[in-house]
Amino acid sequence: MTQEHELRAFGRLISSIASGHIMSREESYEAYRQVILNLQPELQQGAFLAAHLMRNPTTEELSGAWDALDRHDTAKIDVDLDGPVCDIVGTGSDKLKTLNCSSPAALIAAACGLPVAKKGARLVTGVSGASDIFESLGIDLDHPLERAAMSLENAGICYLPGEAFLKSGWARLIGAMRFTSAFNILGPLTRPCAQNNCAVIGAYAPEVSVQMIDILAEIGMPAALSPYGLAEGFDPSLGMDEFSLCGPTKVVELRNGTITSYEVTPEDFGMKQVPLEQIASMKSGEENASVVLEVLQGKRGGAAADFFCMNAAAALYIAGMAKDYRKATDMACEALESGKAWEKLEAMLEYQGTDALAEC
Repeated sequence: MTQEHELRAFGRLISSIASGHIMSREESYEAYRQVILNLQPELQQGAFLAAHLMRNPTTEELSGAWDALDRHDTAKIDVDLDGPVCDIVGTGSDKLKTLNCSSPAALIAAACGLPVAKKGARLVTGVSGASDIFESLGIDLDHPLERAAMSLENAGICYLPGEAFLKSGWARLIGAMRFTSAFNILGPLTRPCAQNNCAVIGAYAPEVSVQMIDILAEIGMPAALSPYGLAEGFDPSLGMDEFSLCGPTKVVELRNGTITSYEVTPEDFGMKQVPLEQIASMKSGEENASVVLEVLQGKRGGAAADFFCMNAAAALYIAGMAKDYRKATDMACEALESGKAWEKLEAMLEYQGTDALAEC
């Protein structure tokens, strides 16, 4: 049981953070360790998480929080793969709610030959999260992680639900929280696949893109992109955590220790810009999953298919499989139109589907 002096010390930390105190990496690690391991009352945990995010965490603080999450709460899979292994994920909590994009983009990128260890979770602030989509597509979220490792090795793609690889702390917290916290930044940065060496990680704000890439550089990730997409006609403070088909996208890129920032447009992908309503989220998770299914089956094209392909293209580009976004988009569109992305889902279901054999 936590002693009274430890409760009071944590309470003083909450008050000091709310007043502007900036923690060291070690201090942040210890605070988040206590939250992750449930060593403080839930009231204090929630107050700490809210106060810290409202004060705007520093990169050093987030690095300490990432250390705690990685050491104390992240289960790992280890696979026998050489070359790039990518992830496509977003923070959520973005203001412009779009169709679920990272899940179909992961399947399309994998259909191009890029191994993808896709992670995600259920909805926190939107209509549906990646876990909701993959569950609707037939993925059994309760299968052991060994199933995901088998799928990645044999099918070239797997889904790693945060509810499974985050052993207790984060999964417990996101099951109870309905507000944005540092875990929205940290969750996409987790590395449940030891071989993951490149990623596309969308952000809910441009400054979060910078922070996430800074953290990834510090922990030794070789290559990553963090997009913050805009929509024409909307205030720049309202964005999406994907590459946008509706306007420019601000991008922070990490490659071999060098960080660059730039802006791209749909035209850079060979795509036509569309109004936001053409890729806006549907009213339910089931409807969002239906759109994904129709695109993968070749029953729906247009803006939804283009949106998914341009985000798959970003993964191909950062993995070094294409020299630029336009070439990567051509590869993604061909994989979708040929039916290879649908075949990739079917292959994935053999290992992680609800009808897959129980034995590992």
